Order: sequence, then structure tokens, then C-alpha cells
Amino acid sequence: MDWECCWSRDQIEPENCPYIGEGEEDLLVSQRRRIVEKCVECPRFKNDLARMKGSGYPLSDVLPYILTEFQEQKSQMGAMLSFLNSKTREIKFLREVGLVLQTSLDLDEVLSIAMTAITAGKGFGMNRAFLLMTDKDRRHIRGYLGVGPRDYEEAWRTWEDIGRSNFTLRQLARDFQKTKLNSEKVKFHDILNQLTVPLADQGHIFNRALLGKKPILVENALNNPDLDRGLARILGVDTFLVMPLISRNRRIGVIIADNCITQKPITLQDMQSLETFAFPVAFALERASLYERLQEEVAKQKAANVKLREQQELIVKMEKMALVGKITSSIAHSIRNPLMVIGGFARTLLKATPDQDEKRSYLESIVRETRQLEDVLSEVLDYSESLFPVTDFWDLNELVGKAMGELEGALEQAGVRCRMELAPELPMVRIDYKQISYCLKTITATALAAMEQGGELRIESVLDGDGVLLRVSDDGRPFTQTAQEALTAPFFQTQELGEGVGLSLCKSILERQGNSLSILSRPGGGNTYSIRFLTRKENI
Repeated sequence: MDWECCWSRDQIEPENCPYIGEGEEDLLVSQRRRIVEKCVECPRFKNDLARMKGSGYPLSDVLPYILTEFQEQKSQMGAMLSFLNSKTREIKFLREVGLVLQTSLDLDEVLSIAMTAITAGKGFGMNRAFLLMTDKDRRHIRGYLGVGPRDYEEAWRTWEDIGRSNFTLRQLARDFQKTKLNSEKVKFHDILNQLTVPLADQGHIFNRALLGKKPILVENALNNPDLDRGLARILGVDTFLVMPLISRNRRIGVIIADNCITQKPITLQDMQSLETFAFPVAFALERASLYERLQEEVAKQKAANVKLREQQELIVKMEKMALVGKITSSIAHSIRNPLMVIGGFARTLLKATPDQDEKRSYLESIVRETRQLEDVLSEVLDYSESLFPVTDFWDLNELVGKAMGELEGALEQAGVRCRMELAPELPMVRIDYKQISYCLKTITATALAAMEQGGELRIESVLDGDGVLLRVSDDGRPFTQTAQEALTAPFFQTQELGEGVGLSLCKSILERQGNSLSILSRPGGGNTYSIRFLTRKENI
């Protein structure tokens, strides 16, 4: 009998079987494989079976049963092979993700690989995912990060970009961390702010998933009696998956995943795969969070150590300065008594000496030099007293007004105008009134020394954040950088201003009271002395 199908021939030509395609040429010479892979599904073969039955062929009644069973077994084997291939891909995928999760201590990197794995087509392929994490006090679970598109256009652009990039999953995660992580945190800010639930609310679906340690697939969310409808409205979907993140019986957080764009059903296999993935993610998140907190504590400890070292250095400096103060005070008092006697006798002799007496110039020189020595001793004694300031709250504008009133004579003698611009209603500052008045007078004297006849001295007070700023500006010659540094050095000496301890003493006084002094020379001419006073002095 001539058969329509080629099952009875050992070898055939390509034109003998229209069902053998390109790349399957080896079936032309393999009868067994050709029958198994092609003939059992071939319409010609089925026609041959019908002809066998019509001709009374002995096996014509048995062959259909055998073929039916064979096809069922083949279908089952195909499904099993597909399942095994799927599981193989999943294992490879989980291994790739697990390597990053096991080795990374960077929270952003862990978040990137986890959320990319859930939403990327090369991962679990969900459209969108939200991560909620328990707060530090472990009282609430809060929205932390959302990943995915907000509309179809954004989804289409994202899928096109991923299709063109041909990145591996790990490369996608790294690209996401570099380019999109910060923007994704902002993009779903409105939704994440509403996803805050107390851990004590055991009836909420998030806590039910955490307590049961099992994922919950929510369907028909808007009409589900066991679900708060507000959650469905917030997410904007009717079906979503709630995946708990548990690490060593510690509740780390929850992942919410949905297919808001494609509306693809979430299958049992999706749930099982995500459940397998959830454990390493929870462990990695916990470890990265703990490491981040550890780094914060280390930074705090470092800052505390720096502050402690600064305090120790300050204590040592204060002890040294106190010793210097005692020594200078003792020396100054020892010199002051005989100096007063010398000055007193010299002034008495000067009053009794006629103007024509040639000795009068000698006496005037003695009186002048004695007065200069007395001024130096006063500065030294003021330096010693500055080590122990007596502070209280004072009106800075009032202090400036009184101090400059006492300097009217010096300003008039120098031929300098003084313009004051004092801001009204400034807060009180806590200072040692006598010492700050001395500092203002010393700064003014230094400014006058740099000015010429007809110049203008400007004094202004302004509110500056949590402090008050007092500025004294002259229009004299600007100081060089070397001169600025020398001005605040003890017993300075410069070609521009001679020598003294004035500004160094002022700097010491101000710093001891928690304030600061800075000098700025303006390129166009003139210098500005800025004193910044804090209005809050809890540490004094």
C-alpha cells in the first residue's frame, strides 16, 4: 500500500515532507526521530491510520490509543521541560542577585538590585513595586521607595531603553542606582507618604502578612471586605501582592508589587518566586540598615572625640593662660608701684619748673614715657582680668553709644567723622560690658591710626542669624595679609602700626566669651573689623 506520509521510508528528500523546516535537515535521514517529532502530528499520517482501519489492518484499533498516550506524555514532558528551564533561569537569577545582596553593605545598592529584580523583565517582570520599612523605633511601617512607571507612556519609554541597552540584571541595577534612584524616591512621594501603618494595628493587611510570614495576593481590592478600600485607592490598582520581609524573626518591611500597566495576572508561580527572593532581600536590607546606623554612630563618636580633644586643648590653653595671667599680673603690680612714684614726682617737679628752664624738656619726656608705660601696664592687667570675664545680658547699641561718646575727643583730635548705623530692636547679648567696651575702644584706636585727616569711621550693628554683628569700618590704608595676622598676635610689631597687645587682647577676650573677631581689608581702600556676638549662651 502506498502511504501518504513518509513514516515508512528510511530516508526521504526535502520535497517528500513539507513539515521539515530549515535547520531540521537531519530528520531526512533519521526515520525514528522523524516519526516521533513530525509524523505523529502530521495530517498525512492520520490519513494513513484511517486507511489502515478501513483495510482491516490488525493494529489499526490499537495505534490510536498508543498515539494518544504518546502525545499526552510528550505534552507533559514539554511542560516539565519548560518548568525546569524556568526554574533554572530563576535559580541563575537568584544566584546573581544573591551574590550582590550577600556582599553589599550599601543600602542604596541593596535597594537598587532588589527593586530592579522585581520590576525588570530580566527579573520577575512586575510593573511596579513599593518598599515599606519599619522605622528605627519599630513602631510604624513607612513607605520608603517606589519603583516603576506612573503611566503607559513612561512604561513604554523604559521598556524601549532596556531593550536597546542589553544590560544584565546587575548592570541594570547599577545604572538604576546612578541615574534613577533619587528621582524614583521623589516620583512616588505622594503615594509613599500615605503608606504609613502602626505595627500595633494587627488587622491591617501589611501586619497580617508580617505576622503570618506569608505573601498575600489581594484581588478585587475595591470590594474586598478584609481590606481598607483607601489602600486600593492610594495604589490605584485592584490587584496587588503584599510580600513580607522577615529576617531572623525580625520584621524588616513589606514589598507591594502590581502590574498596573499591563494588567497581567499575578500567578501562584510569581508568588512562590517572590517569596523565595524575599528572604535574602530582608537579610540584606537589615544588614545594610544596621551598617548605615553603625556608620552614623561612628561619625557621632568621631565628632565627639574631636570635640573632646578640642575641649582638652582648650583646658590646657586656659591653664597656661591662667598661669601667664598670674605671672604678668604679679610683674605688672611690682612695676606699677615704683612707676607711679616716678611719674608722681616727675609731674610735681614739672609743675614747679618754669617754661624757660632747660630741665623742663627732660621732665616732660619722663612724664610722657611714664604715661606710656602706665598704658602698657594697664593693657597687661586687662589681659590678666580677661581670663575671668563676668558676663550678663546687655544692649549692644547702648554700649556702642557710650563707648563712642567717650572717644569724641580722640575722634576730633584725629579729624575723623564717626557715622553710626545701629539696627533697632536687636536682641540682648551676653557679654562682659567692661571688656567689650575696651575692645571697641581698642579697635577704634587701631582704625584711627590707619586713617588720615578728614576720614570717616562707620560703625554698624545688624542681626546675623542667631547672633548680632558689629562692624567698624575705616577708609584708611588697607592692611597687608601679614599685617592682619600680626595685629592679632600677642605683642605685635609692624611697620604700619608699631607694637602693642591691643587687638590680641581683644581677640582673646572675645573668644573667651564665645564671640569672634575678624579683620578684612577692602581692595578699594579701608579695613573692616567684624565682631560677632551670639545671642544664646547656654554654655557660659
